[in-house]
Amino acid sequence: MRTVRLVLVTATGDVVGALPTFAVTTPWWQEVEPVVATARERFGIGVTILRLLEAANERPPGGAVTYLAELDPDVSPSDLPVQPWHGVLDDQPRRAGYARLGGPTADLAWARGILAEHGLRLAGRPVQVRTWNLSSLWRLPLAQGCAWLKVVPRFLAHEGELLAHVAGENLYDADATRYLAMVSLLVALQASWAGRVDKLPALGVPDARAPRLGAAIMATVERRMADLPAEDRSMLDRFARDLPERLDAIAACGLPATLVHGDMHPGNFRGDRRALTLLDWGDSVVGHPLLDHSAFLGRVPADAAPAVRRHWARLWSDIVLGCAPERAATLLAPVAAARRAAVYQGFLDAIEPAEHPYHRDDPVAWLRAAATAAHAKDR
Repeated sequence: MRTVRLVLVTATGDVVGALPTFAVTTPWWQEVEPVVATARERFGIGVTILRLLEAANERPPGGAVTYLAELDPDVSPSDLPVQPWHGVLDDQPRRAGYARLGGPTADLAWARGILAEHGLRLAGRPVQVRTWNLSSLWRLPLAQGCAWLKVVPRFLAHEGELLAHVAGENLYDADATRYLAMVSLLVALQASWAGRVDKLPALGVPDARAPRLGAAIMATVERRMADLPAEDRSMLDRFARDLPERLDAIAACGLPATLVHGDMHPGNFRGDRRALTLLDWGDSVVGHPLLDHSAFLGRVPADAAPAVRRHWARLWSDIVLGCAPERAATLLAPVAAARRAAVYQGFLDAIEPAEHPYHRDDPVAWLRAAATAAHAKDR
């Protein structure tokens, strides 16, 4: 549950005021489709959510949240039941284009142009689904089906923007058989890229192979070490000192660098009984293929994890004769967690302060997870 307040602004930048608060059942702050729908149902107006202004809670989900919303051009501000709003709309150099006045309008105009080049036209009003510091997502109705517009900030810009609709559903609640199919799809894709990884950085995919990965982890450890409890600092310090040796041992396991999804979990797969599609490649990097291992296993039921782990190892053992995927996965577990800390620290460095609640706690949480994982494997 969220309690929502919308601060309304016109297309010319005039602040109209704040609508009376209303509740939506979906607690996740970035999910704005129910916010837009409720504003239309309750107040009879069309709005586009630009960005989060403030939140009562230190982190999502739920609680009272305030968004800045741009009014549709056909809305008369004088007819709205607004209350005075005394906040300040500042400018932020790290603000995403889609969080600025007129930004979503420009994005949708671009999408219409691309669709027109393919002989397609919108068959209804675009639906704003999500907006936050990592993406702006729109569903674009067509005469048959729909397309999706996903706009991302510069640091995720290697992901495609306009996508055809993928049939089926998001597979958060997949069964054990589907988990194995998901891993098979990923490993086959990674095997196909293993011999041509040097093409990926040219496409904008970041390089997270051992030298750069180690440097990114160490930089994050140095910045955030003091924020950890003393016991965790001791374990993390040992992990950091041993990191070069650990990375060498991982390389000796024999698996090739390739395309890493970066956020592989069942919810990022969509499909039906006939097909699977792996979506959301904004976190992809060039790196060790089993960097995707712990993130996926952390999102499947505990009783399914052993079979998934064995299946994953068998696939790579068949592809690279003599490799040691089980040992690589064990050695990589704390490295993967520390990499997540570095990724989230990078997000915080690249986004405006109002968006920090989404990720504020993540770097330290993942460094603690890395320290714990390294300690557990060393015992």
